[in-house]
Amino acid sequence: MAPLHNPANLKGILSIESILPHVPQVAVFDTSFHQTMPPHSYLYPIPYELYEKYKIRRYGFHGTSHKFVSQKACRYLGRDFYNINIITCHLGNGSSVAAIKKGQSIDTSMGFTPVEGLMMGTRSGDVDLGVLLYLAEKDNLSMKETNNLFNKKSGVLGISGISYDMRDVETAAEKGNVRCRLALDMFAYRVKKYIGSYAAAMGGVDLIVFTGGIGENDIETRRKILEGLEFMGIDYDNERNSMLKGKELIVTRPGSKVLAMVMPTNEELVIAIDTYNIVTNSDLKF
Repeated sequence: MAPLHNPANLKGILSIESILPHVPQVAVFDTSFHQTMPPHSYLYPIPYELYEKYKIRRYGFHGTSHKFVSQKACRYLGRDFYNINIITCHLGNGSSVAAIKKGQSIDTSMGFTPVEGLMMGTRSGDVDLGVLLYLAEKDNLSMKETNNLFNKKSGVLGISGISYDMRDVETAAEKGNVRCRLALDMFAYRVKKYIGSYAAAMGGVDLIVFTGGIGENDIETRRKILEGLEFMGIDYDNERNSMLKGKELIVTRPGSKVLAMVMPTNEELVIAIDTYNIVTNSDLKF
């Protein structure tokens, strides 16, 4: 289900089990924060029997990050996490958006696997399933080859033809590379669409949080996403957005109805604290 992640995770688990068999191991699942999604959000419109038989549903990922930045942003702003609507944008080589309504994740862009949702570094994100079927038949692709195409050769890399790294793509775009400029525009456009849809799903939004390598550091991408969202009550401030990288930063003007900000994530801290709590039966907070 997560071919870029799970094989490496399993290798680590088995290695520690072999070397240190008496040391407890804790698996902190990126999906856990999204278990509050309602059925109308997590189910796919396929025969219901397939959900019952194979548990095919939307699970969501990046949960440790969405949980951390949403809660920390509320503490930073002095807002009540359980009385606010938040859209968190974890943007990096893997990217996802989450709709957090009054403390609960009600929707997120990744689904059964981490390939659904936003355009990413090498992953396609949302694509018509007919494209997959058409290409598999047209080029006689095996399941492995099809999986490799949509997981490792698509996204920013596939459109730009240069790199999956946004820094390389932006540099090439500045030099006039048309495909790199297209990749940047596509990435920002798709994030913007999810923000709009999640604002509608929650009946409004109070706070938008950017995190991840791109979300925290890419000034230009944040600008592309936020410009044009004034109708939602976002009073974007380009000067503020350009001030810092990788630090807590509000990028909307004072008095903006909807706040937008940067909040660096710390998934390792969430994993460490969850592990400590499970092993010691504690309730330590981050």
